[in-house]
Amino acid sequence: MPQTDTRTFRIAMNGVTGRMGYRQHFVRSILMIRDQGGVTLPDGSTIQVEPILVGRNEAKLRALAEKHHVEEISTDTDGVMTRDDIDIYFDAQTTSRRYQALRTAIEAGKNIYTEKPTAEILDEAIELATLARRHNVIDGVVHDKLYLPGLVKLRRLVDMGFFGHIHSMRGEFGYWVWEGTDVPSQRPSWNYRKADGGSMTTDMYPHWNYVIEGIIGQIQDVYSQTATHITKRVDEQGSIYNADTDDAAYAIFNAVTPSGDPVVVQMNSSWATRVFRDELLELQIDGTGGSAVAGLFGCVCQPRGVTPRPTWNPDVPDAHDYMSMWQKVPDNAATATGSLDNGFKAQWEEYLADVAMDRRHRFDLLSGARGVQLAELGLQSAAEGRRIDVPEIVVDQR
Repeated sequence: MPQTDTRTFRIAMNGVTGRMGYRQHFVRSILMIRDQGGVTLPDGSTIQVEPILVGRNEAKLRALAEKHHVEEISTDTDGVMTRDDIDIYFDAQTTSRRYQALRTAIEAGKNIYTEKPTAEILDEAIELATLARRHNVIDGVVHDKLYLPGLVKLRRLVDMGFFGHIHSMRGEFGYWVWEGTDVPSQRPSWNYRKADGGSMTTDMYPHWNYVIEGIIGQIQDVYSQTATHITKRVDEQGSIYNADTDDAAYAIFNAVTPSGDPVVVQMNSSWATRVFRDELLELQIDGTGGSAVAGLFGCVCQPRGVTPRPTWNPDVPDAHDYMSMWQKVPDNAATATGSLDNGFKAQWEEYLADVAMDRRHRFDLLSGARGVQLAELGLQSAAEGRRIDVPEIVVDQR
């Protein structure tokens, strides 16, 4: 007989005053889970959530708590993490503050869920993964893009064997981030200062690592070229500053599928490009059986049987209407609305179920460490102008 009991997880949420922490994790994930009545487990029981807002700015925390009917806030991060009534610690702070906070939470025996990068350097990221195993906590790292509707559909095509032999994947990500001179910038200035941890590579390569792992397979090596296309920007105080870190990164990753097939992956990432595609992120997979193009929400495919036969002739206009020859991939989602859920919320629900059932989350701190590793190797590749192998990370669980 299905159970009807409800358990409540108290979640210390650190970093919810920031854009991503507030909008995606607090409002669109935890509050939506709370307001829908929690997460229902396979046995019929329910997990409800109760957020505790944690941070340095008491006034901002209190304003958010009042607006969204949250009972508790705290500026004592370490104190909250060591309390017996806290079940999960969530971190969406700036990367420079993350390692120490996660370490404190893990050593206090708290289950942790965190944004990425998980640390500024690989040694610290590996240390966190090791500590989580030793303390037997359920550790999860946000891999939101794999839960986006477009990428869910793309992965489904892979699992169904639609592509036949996959030989390549390429991605375009980015948009024009205004310098702040004539139009206000839409990203924080620290993103473009090396001393503050800014870098397109350190920001996005952890994403590309889990996207490639989750759709194609393990990355074997990386060749990367970085650039600082815009060297002067305007900060939040209206002062011009030197943008001294990469605002674009162009990479080739050699990956291998679980069956051992090699796949060449090209990824262009830029905050100095103008968008001429349907969405800000676009991925294309090509294989012997067909091709597919996915964005954040949509996905279209072209099977081998309806692939046109173009012939290059620069003297005659091409009669093919290529864009009309692609088919939309349906949601085929088993939800009440028939549509796929918000990616951040979907992963939160999966993670909460894993904590409730005391099982490892599939995207843990070890996967987070591999993302930090790829960013470091990408910067090394760009500095040295060569392709660099990606070694396997081994976590000591003693």
